[in-house]
Amino acid sequence: MIPTTERVFSIFHELNRIPRPSHHEEKVADYLCQFAERLHLEYERDKENCVVIRKPASPGCEGAEPVVLLNHMDMVCVGMDNPQSDPIEAYEEDGWMKARGTSLGADNGIGLSMALAVLEDDSITHPVLEVITTTNEEDGMSGASALSPDFIRGRKVINLDSEDYDTITTGAAGACLQFHRIAMKRKPAPMGKRRWYSIRFDGGLGGHSGVDINKGRCSAVVAVWAILKVINSAYDLDVAEIKVGEANASIASSAEIIVCVPSGEACEFVKAQQDMINEWLREEYPQDSKMTCAIEKCEKRDTVIPQEALEALLDSLEQVPQGVVKMSDTMTGTVETSNNVGRIATEEDHIFVSTHTRSFIDRDMDMLSKDIAKTFAAAGAQSEVVMSAPAWQENQQSQFLQMVSDTFQDVLGWRPRMVAMHFVLEAGFFVQHYPGIQIASIGPRIVEPHSTSERVELKTIDDIWKVLIELLQRMAK
Repeated sequence: MIPTTERVFSIFHELNRIPRPSHHEEKVADYLCQFAERLHLEYERDKENCVVIRKPASPGCEGAEPVVLLNHMDMVCVGMDNPQSDPIEAYEEDGWMKARGTSLGADNGIGLSMALAVLEDDSITHPVLEVITTTNEEDGMSGASALSPDFIRGRKVINLDSEDYDTITTGAAGACLQFHRIAMKRKPAPMGKRRWYSIRFDGGLGGHSGVDINKGRCSAVVAVWAILKVINSAYDLDVAEIKVGEANASIASSAEIIVCVPSGEACEFVKAQQDMINEWLREEYPQDSKMTCAIEKCEKRDTVIPQEALEALLDSLEQVPQGVVKMSDTMTGTVETSNNVGRIATEEDHIFVSTHTRSFIDRDMDMLSKDIAKTFAAAGAQSEVVMSAPAWQENQQSQFLQMVSDTFQDVLGWRPRMVAMHFVLEAGFFVQHYPGIQIASIGPRIVEPHSTSERVELKTIDDIWKVLIELLQRMAK
């Protein structure tokens, strides 16, 4: 009898009571170590807080090849004022699990919950198991990139970090995350008759900057650039604050900029932009119909950014690609190369901009990311490569992948597609670290990850759980 998913859901709710934004995974790493100790299982924790828990093979299966279950412990925290303390309130509706006002954390909390439930249940037949959970997958993959060569021993990996229920992910784009900083020295806010305005963009769909990049959604980055460019070209504009986007790996769904202009005609011009930009949004992005612009009076600020820094930002954004750069010639309907500006923020002494470049062709990713850095360098900015992950592609005819596919067929009655996806997975680093490794990525249907609309279809959790249990039994033989 196959164990039910009841324990999977209870573990997921336990995880969602633990703050786990990228770069702050200490508490969830503690949870994993305590989980292993409670079950009297061997575990290791490295300096990046990655954790591997090892469980001996079921009786009679000691001779089978070890299997690795791979997940990450961090999540993209959208809709949270304080990701290190704000709770996630999950609820079920019409066959889906959702969260109230925040991202859900199903990416990758559901997969991790499955792996832990397997460790806990001695009725499941399996070979030697290594459950590895990495850190900072969502914002740099520093955990996977720093793994030691002996952290895992298995060479067959089931990655439970997939969002397409009807597929086996057998490849992923490479990615280069860069931070750019335009240096500046703030100056006192102008005196005289000036009007101050808050220009807000809210309600965008946002989404994953890989899998959603070709869906025609409006990035708040583009909207902010458009309105600032218009106002700056027409009148004497000063900008005090810019805050765009929620996460480096997301399409920006919101933004706020604080500006001031001379009283009189310039004020009327600024206020008129609200209706004009909203009309432009409706025409240009009909599928993102809830993205709106609101312009309201606000309190005066003490300082503003210098005009040359503002123009350097606008000029750079005009030249840097935003969205799809090239579709694949060999994978129909698949984005080959893209770039996304994830966040912009004015700090005390610089303007911060993040760019996330992805491609299935490592050479193209490298060239585009260097071109982007050159663009910012021409504007006087300093650029830093935070993460560079290689592309990954499995042999879809391998015996391992055919076993995974056959298991879907036998358990669910249908055969999944084998696809390469335009998001980055840690698999590229694992292939580098562990020669001979083979990876199949599966998971339930997760829609709108990295957004407040994130949701997971409950039935698909049950189905993937059944596939996972059967697959482990087959590999134990």
